[in-house]
Amino acid sequence: MVRSRTRRFGLGVVAAVVVALATPSTAAASSIEHVNLGDSFSAGNGVLPLAPGAPLQCLQSEQNFAHIVARQQGYDLTDVSCGGAATEDFYAPQSSGTRAQFDALSPSTDVVTLMIGGNDNSVFSGAIAACVGALVTNPGVANPCEQQNGNTFDDKIVDITLPSIRQALRDIHTRAPDAKVIIVGYPWLIPAESTCEPLVPVALGDVPYLRNLQATLNEAVRQAAADTDTTFVDMSVVSEGHDACQPVGVRWVEPLLFADQFVPLHPNALGEAAIAEEVTRSLTAR
Repeated sequence: MVRSRTRRFGLGVVAAVVVALATPSTAAASSIEHVNLGDSFSAGNGVLPLAPGAPLQCLQSEQNFAHIVARQQGYDLTDVSCGGAATEDFYAPQSSGTRAQFDALSPSTDVVTLMIGGNDNSVFSGAIAACVGALVTNPGVANPCEQQNGNTFDDKIVDITLPSIRQALRDIHTRAPDAKVIIVGYPWLIPAESTCEPLVPVALGDVPYLRNLQATLNEAVRQAAADTDTTFVDMSVVSEGHDACQPVGVRWVEPLLFADQFVPLHPNALGEAAIAEEVTRSLTAR
């Protein structure tokens, strides 16, 4: 009787061990749910290869900063970032074949990363186009773009873009209440001074004008983050000296002319990797 009871006990232990080995533990089965939102800088427009399965019109890169972070950290990434996105595209489909970016968020989301704001009110594209056009039509004038536009772009950022980003961040926290939310500022596109011609054809006096405009946008992103208890990753310090006017291998952003990728004036592979490094530092900071 004793031997029989021992055998039954032994078989039970073996069976329990087999079941335990075959069934993943909750800790092993769970993974960090990472959602990446945002615009072309977040999507990595111009950096190849394109991300499989992403809408083609979004030009989302497999080497954008969110993909790099997710691979390195072992996160389960859902990336809905899309070129041309503004804050309004968080709430409704940007185009046919896309979905409202906020649809990717849920209470189970653990990490949210994003870059947004540059397309609101056509800040980047509008200002660059205005300053290139001003150079062409006003040769010899030191700062024709600034003379023509003054504080127009800055006012739009402060009056419209900042409140939009702030509200978007609040809504992210509502939809993903337990997530660590990280919004990234834009790396410098142009230097603080000196000419960018011919790479970025704007008048010498309009270089600081555009630089100050980008500083206004980054400050709006920082302020919106501070107002909503969101982590802000500041790229302005680390990207100094890596703007689009620098040589190949030094620059993190490709120039408007003679770019080494098919989407100019956007981060290249070095730039996306640099953003990923700063985001990772923020995620792993104790």
